[in-house]
Amino acid sequence: MRRRALLAFLSGTALTCPIVAGAQQKAMPVIGILGLGSPEDPAIALNLTAFRQGLSESGFVEGQNVAIESRWAYDDERRLPALAAELVARNVDVLVTEGGILSALSAKTATSLIPVVFHASDAIADGVVSNLARPGGNLTGVSLFAPESLAKQFQLLSELVPEAKVIALLAIPNTPALNQVKPEIEEAARARGVRYQVLSAVTDSEIDAAYATLGHLRAGALVRANGNFADKLVMLAARHRVPAIYNQRAFATAGGLLSYGVSLPAVYVTKGIYTGKILKGAKPADLPVQQPTAFELVINLKTAKAIGLTIPQLFLARANEVIE
Repeated sequence: MRRRALLAFLSGTALTCPIVAGAQQKAMPVIGILGLGSPEDPAIALNLTAFRQGLSESGFVEGQNVAIESRWAYDDERRLPALAAELVARNVDVLVTEGGILSALSAKTATSLIPVVFHASDAIADGVVSNLARPGGNLTGVSLFAPESLAKQFQLLSELVPEAKVIALLAIPNTPALNQVKPEIEEAARARGVRYQVLSAVTDSEIDAAYATLGHLRAGALVRANGNFADKLVMLAARHRVPAIYNQRAFATAGGLLSYGVSLPAVYVTKGIYTGKILKGAKPADLPVQQPTAFELVINLKTAKAIGLTIPQLFLARANEVIE
């Protein structure tokens, strides 16, 4: 009797084990990350940590209940379409972009079905979505467009370098962000007795010429540019001893004097939270494209000393980070 009972038990176990095992081996959802840069970049690594924080706030932890696959272009934008196609072929559950507009548009072109969580400078002007409140389709995320930050950059630079009689903005002219904030900056410049001008500096030769002019005039500079060019722009500012403020932390960490702009780690927390919501069943079309609320001021004291600029303690006290 005992033997028959044991055999019956083993037979039942043999029948039920595959079912249990199959349930336990159910595939975890997969997040695909499409990156323009490289994961070894300290700034990108910080952003990815913030993204995982946002994921965890939504109840997802990599390796426990979600998997992450990444494809990196290592700053070669020509690779982005093929890398996006790889992740689409992998049939990831959500596609998350790193690298701003280039990655966002590559993901948008690659799929109209897989949800995409992006960030871009100006999501509408850049052609990612047509409406922030109701993005529609399969894309949502964060639009970094914040014209007030440009006015704040002018205020900070003119306060720190009151002797500067010219402050120039190095940027692509006639962009929506610039056109919206330009009158406010021009009025502030007049009130301070400062000449303000926009310098179109897109190509290498234009950028070189702009910095040479600023150095000769002993002018200050506002720089609105992609973080991928940080090393070059910072090097030119140092060579010509131009006090400059930039719109991304990457510039200050690369040796730039000041940066004031959107906190990208905070943006990535939002992207992580949105990714978690989508994994739980939310549709991108129903998730409004967010706009930034967190800004950060970073000061590089080493650079200030190198160009002979003294930064007052009260000014330093306002910084989110001081690099010494």
